[in-house]
Amino acid sequence: MALSLAAAVAVGVLMPSTARAVPTAAPGADSVQKGLNALVRTDGVPAALATVRGRNGRARYYTAGVGDLATGAKAPVDGQIRIGSNTKTFTAVVVLQLVGEGRVDLDATVDTYLPGVVRSEGVDGRGITVRQLLQHTSGLPDYEGLLDEASLRYRYFEPRELLDLALGKKPESAPGEKFGYSSTNYVLAGLIVQKVTGRPLAEEIDRRVVRRLGLRHTYFPAAGDRTIREPHPKGYRKDSADGPLRDFTEMDPSAGWAAGQMISTDSDLNRFFTELLVPGRLLPAAQLAQMRTTVPIGDTGAGAGLGILSRPLSCGGVYWGHGGDIPGYETRGGATDDGRAVSIAVTTVPTDYDVTRRLEGVVDTALCR
Repeated sequence: MALSLAAAVAVGVLMPSTARAVPTAAPGADSVQKGLNALVRTDGVPAALATVRGRNGRARYYTAGVGDLATGAKAPVDGQIRIGSNTKTFTAVVVLQLVGEGRVDLDATVDTYLPGVVRSEGVDGRGITVRQLLQHTSGLPDYEGLLDEASLRYRYFEPRELLDLALGKKPESAPGEKFGYSSTNYVLAGLIVQKVTGRPLAEEIDRRVVRRLGLRHTYFPAAGDRTIREPHPKGYRKDSADGPLRDFTEMDPSAGWAAGQMISTDSDLNRFFTELLVPGRLLPAAQLAQMRTTVPIGDTGAGAGLGILSRPLSCGGVYWGHGGDIPGYETRGGATDDGRAVSIAVTTVPTDYDVTRRLEGVVDTALCR
């Protein structure tokens, strides 16, 4: 199941919305629009949606392609999408809020909060810290490669089932040795939130993040909810690289849980990442500084913080965000410290990572123009 963000960096005119004031641009003259058009026309994604926020807080909204291949209907401006592993940042925020409240210690072991839960050949929760979970340096194996995407559509997974799948594999490395992306880390982070608060993770994310920021189009689907509530482009999936695109919009996202279950919009994601970077909005300054302390992701120039990633910009500096893949949707984007932000979604997970690199290139274009 393609829920994770890859560990490397990386048809239409500007569409007006009756609900928003959208600056106009000459058809084809805008570099972001050109990039989205190329993703559709050259790379074959059914639709691409983007929201770009400038330093002044004003937003531009874009669509390309069609939102429904069967009917040819346009993709809705700023439509809801499944955001996959962007969910990890929401989960990390809740954990770090609990750190700020003195209820969780980043350098305490997983066993402190979930005694005896993490035990398998070569894996011991007594030697893995909460910080290592959030930073993907725990060495824990990933459960995603053990899931058959095609069979996930109607299957519900309990978080402990996902954990059991992962613990059937040997560790990737020793705790603290190196960065190694694994959604298993965030299943455990979500379980820690529930153990410490005594409340479901979804309720904590909603109370502490979604409602606090007024993210009106963002939610954590309830168990068994396979739908997307508001106007949205349909999501598509291929069974093979040369196979046809199949409608995969309605699915049970429980295999993502704390690592990838949420639904949002490009504009809500921009607001989330922009507000997150301001000390005191979501996190106290001390916890935000910990979140932004990174380890290198190979030689890409990108860094992994605690639930957030930094990527270099071609125009200098970095932007902070995450990104996510889940069958039917891929998202990339983030925000800069001076208030610029962009989120772009396409309605299939490309089988060729070069397409994802081009998508990341449009993010860079939007932030650097």
